[in-house]
Amino acid sequence: MNRPERPENQSESLPFIALVPNLVTMLGLCAGLTAIRFVMAGRFELAVALILFSAVIDGFDGLIARRLQATSDMGAQLDSLSDFLNFGVAPGLLVYQFALAESERAGGWIFVLAYVSCACMRLARFNVAQNLAATNGEKPPAHFTGVPAPAGALLALLPVFISFETSFHASAAPFATGFYLAFVGLLMASRLPTFSPKSLRVPREKALWLYVAVPLVAGALFTRFWLSLIAICAVYGVSLLHSAVRYLLARRG
Repeated sequence: MNRPERPENQSESLPFIALVPNLVTMLGLCAGLTAIRFVMAGRFELAVALILFSAVIDGFDGLIARRLQATSDMGAQLDSLSDFLNFGVAPGLLVYQFALAESERAGGWIFVLAYVSCACMRLARFNVAQNLAATNGEKPPAHFTGVPAPAGALLALLPVFISFETSFHASAAPFATGFYLAFVGLLMASRLPTFSPKSLRVPREKALWLYVAVPLVAGALFTRFWLSLIAICAVYGVSLLHSAVRYLLARRG
């Protein structure tokens, strides 16, 4: 059956405000692509900064979409594809060029393949879980399954942060750096329940401490940027260890 013709003066249009979340996502994607460009040029600090910027953008596009009531299936897919490049491909290439490329005998590229593949699987599983929850009319779980892609990218870049802050260079231990990169990838693809901001509940009487903590963290980032990132990775690593212990105890019980 032929579709009815659309009148010439009638056209499909969207309000500009509905496009804002997708434009923000595209901004993050451009940052990730530009990070890869700086990796190829050997400007690793700029590349790391752009990946971190894309992580900040990733935290805002979904929030903006919900605030503007502009969520869409296209936006969800665009966000996932952007995450794969920004937090899978870009960090993998950065660590490879920074620490593994000069020691190919250590099999550095294999570790990169493992990390990027795990990031891809993690994002695919997240999409399937979100679609299944929406189809069944259920709320998404209050915790993440596996390390989220932005957090995985932050952990993957830890050897780079340490190299920038100390006299140690990750290229001096290529096998350890590569193994660590693959291990982070396995954490992303794992079934380990991990922290989600949605599950965070702060008692009203303790909310004041958050207003004190934010300027302290901001001050630390502005004064000792790389050391602050190392500390953030360490704190998150402790939270992962705590989650792993609880997960194993729950399975045994």
